[in-house]
Amino acid sequence: MTYRAVFFDAGETLVHPHPTFPELFVQVLAREGFAVTPQAVRAADLLIADRFRTAAASNDLWTTSPERSRTFWHAVYDDFLGRLGVPSGNGLHDTLYREFTDLANYALFDDVLPTLRVLAETDLRLGVISNFEEWLALLLDELKIAPYFEIQVISGVEGIEKPDPAIFRLALDRTGVDPAEAAYVGDNPHFDTVPASDLGMLPVLIDRRVRFPDEPHRIDSLTELPPLLGVG
Repeated sequence: MTYRAVFFDAGETLVHPHPTFPELFVQVLAREGFAVTPQAVRAADLLIADRFRTAAASNDLWTTSPERSRTFWHAVYDDFLGRLGVPSGNGLHDTLYREFTDLANYALFDDVLPTLRVLAETDLRLGVISNFEEWLALLLDELKIAPYFEIQVISGVEGIEKPDPAIFRLALDRTGVDPAEAAYVGDNPHFDTVPASDLGMLPVLIDRRVRFPDEPHRIDSLTELPPLLGVG
């Protein structure tokens, strides 16, 4: 199969909190006088996935305005703090929200630039389809990868969130390619690979933490993507 376009999720696929979500969370709490470990934060990590799924089922569209985003993340952080035994109601959720929306606290995964450079040397058209607040465009620009992406379909701008197939169709329409001619790369089956596959796109699961060992078209590193697509 010859592919004409490749689309990427953003969070935990291209970009991540620096140094990691648990470590940044611990650093923020330490500055506020609370000692927790990255392991403890990691143990509560499934909470975020559960919150994402609940929001999607309720069509909350949490990325589509600063107010919705703040409300969503305040609830997540309050739950996290409760599970960690840290008292909430002291403004900590505001502090965490501020830190996790600071562009300076994000970085690219090490495999991103090498992969984008290889793909940029081909005829493939590259794009982003992401559940993210509108400031993702600024983040991609800050991290100097925005020029790689001809198409950016960001839920906070478009008012549609994965796994709604409409957000994938929007990117396909703007690119002018059929689903069978496109691949989609993401880190979550429910939001990324399953809806992409249902539309007829090639689903590619980037699974750096080996959370989904039995998923089809699974890769450990983005550097495995060009050979999978038959390029590079």
